[in-house]
Amino acid sequence: MRILATSGGFRPTDLGPYHWRSGPIIEHAFHLAGDPSRARFCYIGTAAGDSLVASNAVHGVFAGTEVRATVLDLFPMPSVQDMRAHLLGQDVIWVGGGSVANLLAVWRTHGLDEILRECWERGVVLGGVSAGSICWYVGGPTDSFGSDLKLSPPGLGFLPYGNGVHYDSEEQRRPLLHGLVEKGTLPTSHATDDGVGLIYEGTDLVDAVSDRPGAAAYVVERQADGTVTEVRVEPRLLG
Repeated sequence: MRILATSGGFRPTDLGPYHWRSGPIIEHAFHLAGDPSRARFCYIGTAAGDSLVASNAVHGVFAGTEVRATVLDLFPMPSVQDMRAHLLGQDVIWVGGGSVANLLAVWRTHGLDEILRECWERGVVLGGVSAGSICWYVGGPTDSFGSDLKLSPPGLGFLPYGNGVHYDSEEQRRPLLHGLVEKGTLPTSHATDDGVGLIYEGTDLVDAVSDRPGAAAYVVERQADGTVTEVRVEPRLLG
C-alpha cells in the first residue's frame, strides 16, 4: 500500500509546457512498484478536464520505451469499458494536476473513489502532482475556486493528514495551511516544495524525495497550547 504524493513528476522540455520527459520522481514511482520490466502506467487527467494535450504528452514520454502507458479519461464517458479491471491491472496510477474540487466530484460520480481504494489496498502504487496529491488526503489549500485559495472539498482520506502543495512557489499556500491547522479544520498536515514527493507505506510517512536541490517537505502540526509548528523534512535527492 504505497502512495507517492508530490509537487513534481513529469519534467518539461525545451519544446514547451506540454512536451514532457519522465523525470526522477516518475522513475521512482516505478521503483516503488518493484521496477517491473514492462511497467503498466495509467495517467488520470480528470483535474484538467482530460486535456488532450496532456494525454498526448504522456504517450510521448513513454513512446519507444518498455512502459505500457494508458490514459483514463472520464469525459464525455469513461474511455475504458471496465475501469476497475483496467486500474487493478496497473503497476502505477498517476494523477495529474488541475482542479481537485472538480476531480473529486467527477470521481465520486463514477465510483472511482472506491476503485482507487481497492487498487491501493491491492498494492498498485498511487501517485500524483498538485491536485493529484491533495486528493489522497483529508484536504488542503486549493485554487479550484479562484485565485484566492480556499480549503478543498473533503479528499479521499486514504492518508489521514492535510496536504499542502507548491509550498515554496505560491505565497498563499503556507499561511492558509497554517491557519487551517491552527483552527483544527485540518489535522496534522504534510507539505511539499516544488519537485518534492512524500512516500507512504500504508498511512505512515516513510520517506521524502526530491528532483532538485534545496527543496524540502514539511510537517505542520497544532500543539497543545494552540500554536502551530512547522518542521522541515530534508528529502533524498534523486539522480
